[in-house]
Parts: sequence; C-alpha cells; structure tokens
Amino acid sequence: MSPDERPAIKGPLRGSEDLDLDGLEEEFAAWGTGGSFIFAPGGNINTGSVYGGQRVENGAPGAAPGSSERVEAQDGPISLLEVLAAQTGFAEPDCFAEGLSALGTRLLFLAGEPGTGRRTTAINLLSQSSGNSTALRALDSDSDLSIWRPTHREARGYLVHGLSPTARFGPTVVANLGARLEEADACMVVMLPHEPGTLRRLIRELDISPVRYTPPTPREVFDARLTAAVPEEERRRKLLDRLEADLDELLASELVPAQVAELVDRLSRTGDEGPDLADLGQRLSFLAETEVPDLLKDLREDPDALAFLLVTSVLEGLDHRIIRDETDRLLKLADGRLDAVVRTGADGEQGRTAPGEDGRPNPRFVFRRSLDELLKTIRAECLPTEMRETSGYTYTVEPLRFKRHRQAETVLRHVWRQYGEVSGLLTEWMDNVPGTEAELARPVGRVMGLAASWGGGRRALWHIHELARSDRAQSRSTAAYALGIVSQDPILAGEVKHRVNSWSSNGSWRLRSTVAAACGGDYGAARPEAAISLIRRCYRGEDGDEGAVAVTARWSLASLFAGGNQTAVFRQLMRWADRKGHDAELALTAVPELLLAPSWFQQQLGPDGEFGDAVITFIGRSLNSEGLFPRTSRRLLDWCHRATWDEPLRAPVETLLTALAQQMRTGELGLLTAIERSDDPDLVGRDIAHRALEAWRRGEPQPFRSTPTFGGHDDPRH
Repeated sequence: MSPDERPAIKGPLRGSEDLDLDGLEEEFAAWGTGGSFIFAPGGNINTGSVYGGQRVENGAPGAAPGSSERVEAQDGPISLLEVLAAQTGFAEPDCFAEGLSALGTRLLFLAGEPGTGRRTTAINLLSQSSGNSTALRALDSDSDLSIWRPTHREARGYLVHGLSPTARFGPTVVANLGARLEEADACMVVMLPHEPGTLRRLIRELDISPVRYTPPTPREVFDARLTAAVPEEERRRKLLDRLEADLDELLASELVPAQVAELVDRLSRTGDEGPDLADLGQRLSFLAETEVPDLLKDLREDPDALAFLLVTSVLEGLDHRIIRDETDRLLKLADGRLDAVVRTGADGEQGRTAPGEDGRPNPRFVFRRSLDELLKTIRAECLPTEMRETSGYTYTVEPLRFKRHRQAETVLRHVWRQYGEVSGLLTEWMDNVPGTEAELARPVGRVMGLAASWGGGRRALWHIHELARSDRAQSRSTAAYALGIVSQDPILAGEVKHRVNSWSSNGSWRLRSTVAAACGGDYGAARPEAAISLIRRCYRGEDGDEGAVAVTARWSLASLFAGGNQTAVFRQLMRWADRKGHDAELALTAVPELLLAPSWFQQQLGPDGEFGDAVITFIGRSLNSEGLFPRTSRRLLDWCHRATWDEPLRAPVETLLTALAQQMRTGELGLLTAIERSDDPDLVGRDIAHRALEAWRRGEPQPFRSTPTFGGHDDPRH
C-alpha cells in the first residue's frame, strides 16, 4: 500500500505502521482523549478558547495540533482527570443541596441550559453522593434506561446526557431503575434541557420533580476559581486591587461559568504587576459575540479580507503560510462570490467597477494585501515562532490567531446561519482541502461537525456523509473528526450512532475506513466499548482496497488501547483470536502496534497479572508470523533497550524472554539471536538469550511450557 492510501489522520501513528518513537505511549493517551489536558491548580496553562462547565478547556474550530483539547466521555468511563478538574475551583449552585438530597433516592433529573456548568455540577453531585468516589461513567442520550442495568461493579455514579424523545419512560421504569441502582450501590444523574414541555411531562407522567439548575453567579464562580488558581492570598489581593472597578463590569450577569473561568485563567497567568486591562479586554471570548456582525459588515466589500477571515476562522492556530494559501484557493473557488466585480473595456482591459457600472466576476484577481494589513483588518495576530514535531523531524511555524478568543467559532456560526450561500461555499472548499496537508484534517473536521449542529434538519449529516465516502483519504479523515464532534450533540447523537453502525456493517470500504478512523479518535474515546466492536465489523481482511481499512482498524485499536482501555481491547482480542478468519487475523495483526505502549504489558507479565499467559501467547504467535516478525521483534528489542534504564521493566522483560525461550520456534529463535548479537553489552535479556541459544545449538531439549492456544486455531497469516 502506498503512503498516500494510508489514513491521513494526525494521530499517534501518523499514518505509518512502522513508527517507533520514545514516549509514544503518552502521545497515544493524549490523542485518544482529544488532546493533552493539564490539571494544575495554581499553575500556568497555555492560552486558548473555552467552553463547557466551570473549567477552562483550550480549543477552537481551528485549534492547532497539540493544543490542549479534551474529550468529555459521552458513553464510557469519565476520566479521573475530568473528575478532578470538575472538583477544582467548583462553586456550588443554589440547587446543589437539593440535588444531593434527591440523589438519596439514587436517581436525579437535573434540568438546565447546556453550556452553563450542568455537567460540572452533575459530576460533583455524583462524586459527593458516593463518598467522593471517582469511579463514574457516562451514558449516551439514546441509552434505553428501561432495560439498562449497571454492569460495571466498580462504578458508583452514572451521568446520562439527556433522554431520547423516543425513550420508553414511565413510573415502572423509574422504580425499576432506582432498584437496580440501589442494588449496585450507585447513583445516576440525568441531564435535561430546561424545556418547559419536557419538564411538565416528567412531572405529570412520572410523578417526579426535576431539580432546576441555574448556574452560580459570576462573582461566586470567580471567587472559587481564583482561590483555586491563585492559592496565595497576597497575590490574589494584588490582582483584585489592580482590577478594582473594572471587575464588576467584566463579571456581567449573563456570563456563564466557563466564561468566568476564562477570565480567571487569563488573570492568574499575569505577572506580579497584574493584568494589562486593555489586553485582557481584547482576549476574552465572550466579548466577540457583539462584534462579529459589525466585523462582517465592515468586510462586506472587501473580498480579500473576508476570505482571510473565513479561512482563519476554520484554521486558526496553523502557520500563516498555510492560511494564506487556503485564502487564495477559497477566492478562486468563489469565482466572484467573495471578490469585487470587474468591468471589461472595449480594449479588453479589466479593472474593478465603480459604483453603478456593469461588471462581471473576476476569478483571476491576483492583488493581495500584505500580511500585516490583513491581520489588522480581521483583528488577528501572528504569534512568535514555535517548534512543532511530526514523525521523525521538527519544524517551525508562526501560528496565526485571533486576538479575541473564540472569535473563529462565532464567525462561522453566524455566517452559517445567516448566509446560506457562504455555508455551501465553505463546505465545497473544506471538501477539497489538499491531501498533502494532513494537519488540516482536524480543524476542518471540527468545523464540519459543529456545522451539523448549526444547520440541523434531516440533512444535518449530509456533508459529513459526502466526505466519508470520498476516494480521498484526507476527506475521510476529516469526516472521522467531524463524527467525533457532532456525536457530542445530544440531539444528533442517535443519528450518528445509526450512521456508523450502518456504515460499519453494510458500507463500502471508504465508509468503513471512515468509521474505523472515527473509532480511534474522539468518537471512540467517548464510547470505547462500542468502538472496539465497530472496528471489528469494519475489518474485512487485507486484500485490495481493504488494506486501507485494515491499517486504520489496527491504528484505532492501538489508539484506544493506549488511551486507557487496555483491558477492554485485550480481552476482545482474546475473543477474536479464539475464532477463525478475519477475527483471528485482526487480533494477531494488531499486536505489534499495541506493543508500542509497554506499561500495561509490564503489569500483566508481573506475578499478579491477569493476562500474563495470554500476552506471552499473543507475542509468540506474532513473532512466528512471517509478515509480523520484523515489527514485533523490533518492538521487543526496544523493550530490552528501555529496560536497561527503566528498572521496573527489567523483570517483566526477563519473564517474557524466559517464557519465549521455552518455545524456540522460528520467531523466538530470530528474536533471541538478535538480542545475543546486539552491540549493547548491558542489554537486558542477553544472558537469557545466550543460555537458550547455547542449549539449542547443543541440541538439548527445551523445557515444555503450556500456554493458552485460544481454541487451538492456526496462525491466520499462514
């Protein structure tokens, strides 16, 4: 398979099967949750846009790769980091005590507006009602609570993202659900929109009283967040003294907790001299809402700046050279829709028309403004040079960002709703982002996903479907990112699930490749158990075009594995390995990629490991597969080198090599020979390899070691 056919996802494997980088386990985990997350009360955190509850999460439609963007679990375990983040600097709303009391019945319906901190409050309610437990799980809005039952014994709290309009819900269902939660010693919070009709129906039909959530006042959130972010009382006092009269103006009553958190984040990162009030006002995202309409009005007759504004809104954070190139392409694609009209004189000379003159579109207009002028016009800035890293090398960028935080999303949402032709033009442009620019897939996919919510209707996912069935790997990668974004919308979550299930079973190889990629990204990170099953349904072998699906499927399994779902992935591989055909083939071929993250295997090869024998069996079979031996042996040699300085890894590596030496088939022989011939005299396992090979050369019988055979099936690769 050519490199161009591999999935162009800017993820941990970066489209390569043979990537070997130190520390890739951490990168896997970060990408599997949508980006790095920093939990640092009182620390300094990089800038970015905010959304969500009473916390700051960096990210925007055009968030650059490596920006701090975290996926909230929609269906699966809620990460410890998210629970800790929700607890840090939490300001209790007035309804908190009422919510805790309602959870005495194990079930709470929490009604409030999205984006106002409901989820943060719900997590704190679940944690406190269960004795400060952090074993919490999330359920998608389309979960059928009439038949659902707690299946995870360790979980003490469940968070449900709304009720499907088609859900079967009545007094009996509520009573049975409460009984099941009581039996499991768990609680559940169901988040509902503050929609009077829905609430009246619940009160009337279920005889329950939903707790009405209203966020705490901006001042309460500000005080709690600032105390957590700046624990030193003297420094807090200095910061507050510097703000003085301006604070009341900044803490407007309509601010939601996430916007207050942004203010605190900006404030806490200022030096001892306090914030520059002018700069602070320029960077707060919630002040962009009233400015975007005027900004667009000012640019209406300026096609260069308007195109630059739209492209920057999609690709904010990327290098300014890329954004300028994409602005040029958008203007050409617009064919006059963003450009001024031109007149053609009798001699054929072209030029801009004066008011009242007839003209026609000019698709070849080449006059451009300077970068500084364009930046000033759309209120953006080019930040200092940054170093970024890709597979095998680093490079420099000068990222372009708006001065006003979250202006990008505000611009796009406004034009998407107000100007129908602009949304169609942008969709066509995003569908043809160059395939050589893999880093563009993530910001473009994010906008595609957000656009599904902005547009709505029965065709909300139409543009994503068109990308998903594209011949271009870049377009399919964009669709995969978009599915992860749009699946977070409670209204569209059911349709997304329907689509990915249908595509994984009956779709073309292109659609199945898209689904497999989505399962390794945000969509899969939020619902890992379902993602593993979807990946298997997408896989149809290695022949022809199916090779693209196979590469993506293995990458996604590795992404889920290193993202914290090791046991779930490995247990499923064991089930697949016990079957024949494609099931066993996928299980075996996925092993070399999983070996990039050795910490879990280190635990399993210890004395208390649950899957120790199964790990040894899988690795042995992978070594003895002709096609998999090179990658598998290279991963294991890396383990041996790493164990020379990573002392806790030494014993598990020696345990593994000792077990493999007792088999001494072709694969084990090749690995042990490579270890013995290594130039590193301190390489862990050299003595084991030497003794085993000496005994083999003398023809001494090897000790017999019985290991699981997963049903005794032969290696599907032979």
